[in-house]
This record gives sequence, C-alpha cells and structure tokens, in this order.
Amino acid sequence: MEDKEFNALADAALTRIDAALEASGADVDFELAAGGVLEIEFSDGSKIIVNRHGIAREIWVAARAGGFHFRWDGEVWRDTRDAGELMAKLSALASQQAGERITLA
Repeated sequence: MEDKEFNALADAALTRIDAALEASGADVDFELAAGGVLEIEFSDGSKIIVNRHGIAREIWVAARAGGFHFRWDGEVWRDTRDAGELMAKLSALASQQAGERITLA
C-alpha cells in the first residue's frame, strides 16, 4: 500500500470514529487533532488514544486494556492479534473504560 492510500484510509477511519463518538451521545470528551491523533477522555481522567502509524501502515489504539494494532485488510481495519474489527473493538474498549455501553457505528 502506498503512503497516499494509507493516509486516505487512516484519515477516513479517524474521521468516522470522531463522527461515531459525536453521534453516540457518550459522556466523553474527544478531539481529533491535526496529524491524525484522536484522544478520547473519560470522566475518571483515563484516555484512549487512536493514531495512525505510517511506517507500519497501521492504526494504533492505546487503552487501559493495552495496546492494539489494526491493519487494513482491503475492506476494514483488523486487529493484528485477534482479527477484531476496529469499530467493534473500540466500542468494547470505550465501554469498558467508561463503565457504560458505548456503541460506535
């Protein structure tokens, strides 16, 4: 995958996550910063950080539960360990950290 394609796919994923957080109505603060870093802050002060990693061509997620790497499989971003889909995994991680159900569609 070329840099241009990776950046377009990663930007689209981050924008989708940002929009899904907005639509979810979850009680979290979040900001998509320039450079492709999305920071989600929960009421207890904990955070989930989502960013693109250009060298590895992956989206990385850092959460209380650990670090996760997602690679584009041609259709969706998949966890490199268990093949979970990015939005589903992020929903589970955010729900766990928030102590309430958060669904990112």
